[in-house]
Amino acid sequence: MLRVFLVGAGGFLGAILRYAVGGWVHNILDNAWFPYGTLVVNVVGCLLIGFLSGLDEVRSVFSPEVRLFLFIGILGGFTTFSSFAYETFSLARDNENLAAAVNVSAQLILGLMGVWFGNAVARLM
Repeated sequence: MLRVFLVGAGGFLGAILRYAVGGWVHNILDNAWFPYGTLVVNVVGCLLIGFLSGLDEVRSVFSPEVRLFLFIGILGGFTTFSSFAYETFSLARDNENLAAAVNVSAQLILGLMGVWFGNAVARLM
């Protein structure tokens, strides 16, 4: 039962952070035609999971319970892959095919780069 609570509590916090960061980016850029907020959240989430997992692999700093709370809970609630999928679908449905393709490419490439970079930085520490 503790594990379920840890994941749920982390997911609650991650979802609040996702909402706050995504809204903040959207307000700063004031550009509703492209889902920049989701892009930023996904890239930051990928960077964080890469860094934290790399740190744990090298230094074993997290207990299994903390890993559940951070990785599945907070970061799982923070990253917005389902929002990404829906927004891409909506762009394509609205015949914004170039924007849909750019969204898919940017999410994938920058997300993978974020995981790699975060993991590399953690290994250098």
